[in-house]
Amino acid sequence: MSLQIIKSGLLDTIQDQGRYGYQHLGINPGGAMDRFSSQSGNALLGKYLNSPVIEMHFPSPVILFEKETIICITGADFSPTINNKSIPVNQPIAINKNTRLHFEKKLSGACCYLAVLHDLDIDEWLDSYSTNLVAGTGGFNGRALKKRDVLNFKNNFEYKFLEEKDFALLPWRATESLSLKKEVRFIKGNEWDWLTVEAIQKFTESNYKVSNNSNRMGYRLQGNPLQVKEDRQLISSGVTFGTIQLLPDGQLIVLMADHQTTGGYPRIAHVISADLPLLAQCNAGDEIKFVEVEHAVAEQLFIEQQRDLLHMQTASKFKMENLFNAM
Repeated sequence: MSLQIIKSGLLDTIQDQGRYGYQHLGINPGGAMDRFSSQSGNALLGKYLNSPVIEMHFPSPVILFEKETIICITGADFSPTINNKSIPVNQPIAINKNTRLHFEKKLSGACCYLAVLHDLDIDEWLDSYSTNLVAGTGGFNGRALKKRDVLNFKNNFEYKFLEEKDFALLPWRATESLSLKKEVRFIKGNEWDWLTVEAIQKFTESNYKVSNNSNRMGYRLQGNPLQVKEDRQLISSGVTFGTIQLLPDGQLIVLMADHQTTGGYPRIAHVISADLPLLAQCNAGDEIKFVEVEHAVAEQLFIEQQRDLLHMQTASKFKMENLFNAM
């Protein structure tokens, strides 16, 4: 009635869309790095979009499914296999019991997501299942998954169409979600006007490289240093996922899913919500270019992205119900 971690990966954690309403207490929202991909896996299974998933990086885990279920892998393509047979991403897959999920090599992206049709029996904290590694709570015992960890399934529905096969691809899928474009759109931040004219030109015309010193808290960027008009101090103020801060050495950091709740560095810009998934899928060494958009455009792009997810969820839920009704 469960799945078991046979071999742990680099950083495998339970994530959903995060916990909100507690930043004033110093508790950051956390949640999935690529929220679109984590939601699309659930959408393709016809599940609630915010259902918890397993976020994985490469090297990724080896997972034994002790009971048959239906899964969907989204986000980065790490060449997934079931019992050494290749399976696609962005497509629901029925898998038999006693089968192993393995990831052979990184082809694209930085983080991938495993959504499971069965609900996982995991810990909820402050209205979210996301793992908070600092507080040591949420998800699975508040930590990354390790070898021999067992995640039990809450529900016990079964299906009988696999027979002796290891897996079967279900007849619907999503188009490739990862963009090859490295243009990240932004809106101006509160301290945008602190930048010199030359700094603004550098920011919008230069390419920035994602540094090796990047993680779930923030992506440090390497590029032309930016200057401010005068040396000024900023009282620590609220920050969020996607806030672009200017560091004392003129370099930039983009705050990511596990960002702090406040910061004292100038907030020169904010990555728009619709492009956070693109940024989350960048690896160290990847180059990005910032492109400014108006606030109304950013809102519309996010609305369209969420609408597409809801359409996918509705269609997949209907197909899943027909599948089970036909058994």
